[in-house]
Amino acid sequence: MREYIIHPLVVGANQTDQGVMTYLKGYGKRIWIPIYVFYLEGGPEKILVDTGLEQFMVPQEIQDEYGIKVQEFEEALDTFGLKPEDIDIIIHTHLHNDHCENDYKCTNAKVYVQKAEYEFFQNPHPLDHRYFPDLLDDVEVVLVEGDQEIVEGVQVLLTPGHTVGGQSVVVNTKNGKAVITGFCCNEQNFPASGPVVPSGVHINAIDAYESAAKVKVVADILLPLHDLSLGRRRNIPE
Repeated sequence: MREYIIHPLVVGANQTDQGVMTYLKGYGKRIWIPIYVFYLEGGPEKILVDTGLEQFMVPQEIQDEYGIKVQEFEEALDTFGLKPEDIDIIIHTHLHNDHCENDYKCTNAKVYVQKAEYEFFQNPHPLDHRYFPDLLDDVEVVLVEGDQEIVEGVQVLLTPGHTVGGQSVVVNTKNGKAVITGFCCNEQNFPASGPVVPSGVHINAIDAYESAAKVKVVADILLPLHDLSLGRRRNIPE
């Protein structure tokens, strides 16, 4: 089976509360969370997982403190000799705005989204203010229902809870299956012992728990969607 290298590209960062990541844990602790684009290198297609934020401001001292380099979308792609129009496939973990604001720049890409997520995105509940339905107006959307192989070596798993149609991305690598979580979390959601901790922001807490437990079992390499340590790594696996 085809093997890939995953390149985490930091295209923004937000300051928030740890409790936004971990349900009923960590409230009152302020943290910075990177916003990632993951470039999957290894096949004929140029594949991204998420496209991140378009506009943001991250103080240089924050980048220095955490050892991450935050770049504009185009600049991040250029580190691998890519332009937005080179991208063939975008796979979305979910459709909160911080994961899809640069889609429109990828004029030749097919955008893979769970059907349930896309339908909610088109008519979001007022409680969830992070959906902007016009963000995908100018792209070719491909709807997925449930677990599905996208291309050889890249599969999506339906992992709802944080959103109605979150999907985690399973990537075959030389060191086994790497899973990019389809829900917002960091390393604190996956303690070394004891049960997983669901996302602090969710549509359904039980689904969020089950989804976190599911990816922990599947993953040989677990990539929590907003974990700071990923931004310090150029290649996964090394």
